[in-house]
Amino acid sequence: MPTAGTRAWTWTYEGYDANAERLRETLCALGNGYFVTRGAACEVLSGPAHYPGTYAAGCYNRLTSTVAGRAVENEDMVNLPNWLPLRYRILPSDAGPGPWLHPGHAHLTAHRQTLDLRHGTLSRSSVYEDEDGRRLTVEQRRLVHMSEPHLALQRTSFTAEGWAGEVEVESCLDGAVRNTGVARYRGLADQHLRGWETGAEGADTVWLSCRTVDSDIRIALAERIRATPGRGVTPRPRLTVLRAAHALTLPLAPGATAVVDKTVALYTSRDPAIESPRHAAVDCVVQAAHFRQLLASHRRAWENLWRQAKLEVPGDAGRILRLHLFHVLQTLSPHTAELDVGVPARGLHGEAYRGHVFWDELFVLPFLNLHLPQVSRALLTYRYRRLPAACHAAAQAGRAGAMYPWQSAGDGREETQELHLNPRSGRWLPDFSRLQHHVGSAIAYNVWQYGQASGDTEFLHTRGAEMLLQIARFWASAALWDPVLGRYRIRGVVGPDEYHDGYPGAAEPGVDDNAYTNVTAAWVLVRALELCHTLPEAHRRQLYERIELTPDEPERWEDVSRLLHVPYHQGVISQFAGYQDLAELDWDGYRQRYGDIRRLDRILEAEGDTVNHYQASKQADVLMLGYLFSPAELATVFRRLGCPLDDDIWRDTVDYYLRRTSHGSTLSALVHAWVLARVHRPDAWTYCEEALTGDVADVQGGTTAEGIHLGAMAGTLDLVQRGLTGLETRDRTLWLDPAPLPQLSKFAVRIRFRQHWDIDLRIHAEQVRIAVPESENAAVRVRLRERSFGIAPGTTRRLDLPDP
Repeated sequence: MPTAGTRAWTWTYEGYDANAERLRETLCALGNGYFVTRGAACEVLSGPAHYPGTYAAGCYNRLTSTVAGRAVENEDMVNLPNWLPLRYRILPSDAGPGPWLHPGHAHLTAHRQTLDLRHGTLSRSSVYEDEDGRRLTVEQRRLVHMSEPHLALQRTSFTAEGWAGEVEVESCLDGAVRNTGVARYRGLADQHLRGWETGAEGADTVWLSCRTVDSDIRIALAERIRATPGRGVTPRPRLTVLRAAHALTLPLAPGATAVVDKTVALYTSRDPAIESPRHAAVDCVVQAAHFRQLLASHRRAWENLWRQAKLEVPGDAGRILRLHLFHVLQTLSPHTAELDVGVPARGLHGEAYRGHVFWDELFVLPFLNLHLPQVSRALLTYRYRRLPAACHAAAQAGRAGAMYPWQSAGDGREETQELHLNPRSGRWLPDFSRLQHHVGSAIAYNVWQYGQASGDTEFLHTRGAEMLLQIARFWASAALWDPVLGRYRIRGVVGPDEYHDGYPGAAEPGVDDNAYTNVTAAWVLVRALELCHTLPEAHRRQLYERIELTPDEPERWEDVSRLLHVPYHQGVISQFAGYQDLAELDWDGYRQRYGDIRRLDRILEAEGDTVNHYQASKQADVLMLGYLFSPAELATVFRRLGCPLDDDIWRDTVDYYLRRTSHGSTLSALVHAWVLARVHRPDAWTYCEEALTGDVADVQGGTTAEGIHLGAMAGTLDLVQRGLTGLETRDRTLWLDPAPLPQLSKFAVRIRFRQHWDIDLRIHAEQVRIAVPESENAAVRVRLRERSFGIAPGTTRRLDLPDP
């Protein structure tokens, strides 16, 4: 764990540790919603200890690889040309130049790296001393501009301690990059760029352009170099096919400091209102203000963001939550609202999962809805633009409606790989995770939650309604009547627990009647029926005509929503039909043999076995229902289905799966913390701590170096915002049912609810305080458990929490 620095808003690493650098690069990445750059050292291009990466939202490319004798296509988020490189060395007067210095060099005597969360900057300080006793202090500050989304800056200061001489500096834009950031992908095609060109515009500006191999996205970067003091220092452009560089020589006097400011602009052909990416990038850096001015406007943008997304939690938990919020805002900022992009599961921080969009938005949008609803709307619009692809996929599978892909990227086709590598055994295995059709329910859930929280009826009644109805259509067509059970069944799917992708010895993949899938499908059908009844007549008529909805379809939705099968065994909800017939796993034995058994699937496969044989889950599956729905809403859904669910059944179900889950996903601890906060409060903190430290401590064993886990980070924020407050947004009312943990019994959040801005909600031990700013023009309707009341503008209401 890094030190706290002098303030709770800093994240500091003391010393240089080659083994930890890739993890630090991920956690110290900087971005603005348009692009993110990993916190890699600028002095080295790449190597075992470092992996520089810059990723622009929505910039994908498709390549074909040969895997196990088969041609396999993969679409990846592209590692763009590296704008960071800036190296330096001391120039002695009586000999050749000294070595190029970097944090891993033997001359390094001190090193510190500090991430300033409040202002979105990364500072690095290195001290070098050569064989002649000359000490050189190098200070650097870096930022990716939050107000000017195409700009990034790097200021490097050099100070000679007790000697005079010169330092040679070389800065460049490096186009010789590949996608090699994930070890298990390295046998696959990784060259996504082609057509490099370089050029100079005067002495202080160089540019590099290229394009992606298949998607043909044009990319350009321009660099402006300025030195202070600048007298006698003239940058010298150096151009090769793959690199556009500057060289300059800085005179240093004892105790004096020379500064090099590097300003970079990044554009792609996906950007609107530009003639060409190259011209736009060059114009942008030529016209860019001085470093001090840009730093000031960048800081103001961050201050405004922190005001909109206020979350105050004391102690170490609050500090980690602030880091999580920082990375969420860097991936999904107000700039994202202008883009056609989804929620990349690993942020824009690395190449794991190929930058694809999964169901992780289910854990992200509920938080954004109450702070940056315009960003939520844009992310849902990404899904709407790919609705035709989802409808085509459903038709190809013999279904109606929309079947959204488990993994989405550029155009909305299914991007889930058909083979995946088990690093433990070295074998490539079939991948059936594309059967996780519950991603459609996640999209419908987010549409509904966004509408309830934002009051954006224009979206909900048009694009949102179309998506939701088409997803309902899919579930109705997937549900098959079983006359023996007298119920509808959904067969051949994979639930959130990805370890179970089939029955032992079965010829076909998938399981039947996954409880999470069926219950969420029923919920979607109910919400679709509600929309059919409440849509304004003009919207309803237009939508019915657009999707050619027949009168008998809502009748079938009504029937299916009441008669979907939910299996049970031993008095608990079954994860899927037949779960009780699987063998019990020797959990203690495997823990003794392997220690960490989170990736139980890889361990068993390497032994020639499979998790399909056992009652052993990767992550929360059935328990996800308690994450999505409040106890009252979940009981309503089960009651409509005619299935039993009371406090005892739910508590027994939680206990049952708690003993049978390996937590092979960072989302699992989050869901368990959320659920246990209301079922087994004393046990909740253990999982809450794991969810908080998942990336900070890299509990998954090296995965954070490949990119943050965005869903888990946003989910911890929402755990405080909605989970511990019991906050729901429905019926134009804020519903509250607080259940704070002893370790998180004091916190404050600021939310935006419909037309109400900056509502402050503060919980302290046994009291809740709600403050509505004077600027509001209407009272806020609140329901605290069984009490309903309005809070007028400019007033604060303090209420003692009743016993739950």
